[in-house]
Amino acid sequence: MYHKLYRVTDFEIVKDYTLRVQFDDGETQVINLEPVLYGEMWGPLRDLEFFNQVSIDPIAHTLTWPNGADFDPETLRHWDRYKDELAERAKSWARVHA
Repeated sequence: MYHKLYRVTDFEIVKDYTLRVQFDDGETQVINLEPVLYGEMWGPLRDLEFFNQVSIDPIAHTLTWPNGADFDPETLRHWDRYKDELAERAKSWARVHA
């Protein structure tokens, strides 16, 4: 299966848990990450001060946080395709870590 490699080139925090993300193909996505912020890796991002420490990894060219949390750039680029499945998984992570 072909998996295009996208790179995040820029981002802007537009509101709580929501980022406008620019990709190397010129496309932009506005992504609300709040529904998936559960579990060991992404759960700490529910702390807004921590969430706002987002940056672009200079090697992987994706969004990353100080705890190592990140998202595949292809997932971010096609967020509408993946967001519902990720939110469902996140619900199960929330139950495990409750």
